[in-house]
Amino acid sequence: MKMRAKVVCEYKNGSISRSIASALAPDNLQAPENVKIVTKAEGRLVVTEIELDGKVETLLSTLDDLLFCTSTAEEVV
Repeated sequence: MKMRAKVVCEYKNGSISRSIASALAPDNLQAPENVKIVTKAEGRLVVTEIELDGKVETLLSTLDDLLFCTSTAEEVV
């Protein structure tokens, strides 16, 4: 089944959002073949779009990983 998800997080300023997006960028490159992840900073926002063709469990796991990595990056920034 083809699925899509979009996660948007808002921060105090563009500097923080760029730092968070940069911290998440390696995850975009390590995604499985059937999963596409794009993360970008847009002003004060970090926008991540996930597309996959597979099981809903894979989507949920990917979202869980994304949110965990985002939380970790927020603690560091």
